[in-house]
Amino acid sequence: MKPTNLVFDIGNVLIRWDSEIPYRRLIPDPEERRHFLTEILPPEWNLEQDRGRPWPDAEAERIAVHPDKAELIRAFRRHWHEMVPGPIDANVAVLEAALARGIPCYAITNFAADTFAEAKVRFPFLGRFTGTIVSAELGVLKPDPAIYRAFLATHGLEAQTCLFMDDSAKNIAGAAALGFATIHVTDGIDLGAEIRRFGLVL
Repeated sequence: MKPTNLVFDIGNVLIRWDSEIPYRRLIPDPEERRHFLTEILPPEWNLEQDRGRPWPDAEAERIAVHPDKAELIRAFRRHWHEMVPGPIDANVAVLEAALARGIPCYAITNFAADTFAEAKVRFPFLGRFTGTIVSAELGVLKPDPAIYRAFLATHGLEAQTCLFMDDSAKNIAGAAALGFATIHVTDGIDLGAEIRRFGLVL
């Protein structure tokens, strides 16, 4: 079955996200910065905010373990917008072209609820989807099958009609296991050309 619906991830597919950006200023030493972002604030810590944990709870948990790093820990949320320097223009152009052609476009994203609301203000195209599943609002993260099933149930769709695009190989595998067509989005990919391979005209 040819897919008729496009389903986008957001971070590093439509908008850039890099937690190192403010910390290059705040922690100039590369090894000290690497240690901070892998041991003190590891990626799994941030994922819990994407699951719905409030930022004050997240900060308190880490500060209790590393009280000497309290200000650097709080800086993650305080400087979050620096971590999102702008859109990925080529991929946003693909989204806009699909919308202009009337192709239903959706999003499934691992995102904290408050930062997603702020991102929608900065990037109005994030409000143009036919529907959006935000992990923090559901309390489930990709690649848990439950988030993809919730998406399908919410919008009354069959997986075989959906083309899912994500920068995470694990998230792609999770969707593919349920029958989604998939595109693994990597740096420099021609997303429009990849979509056209599935028979969709942009």
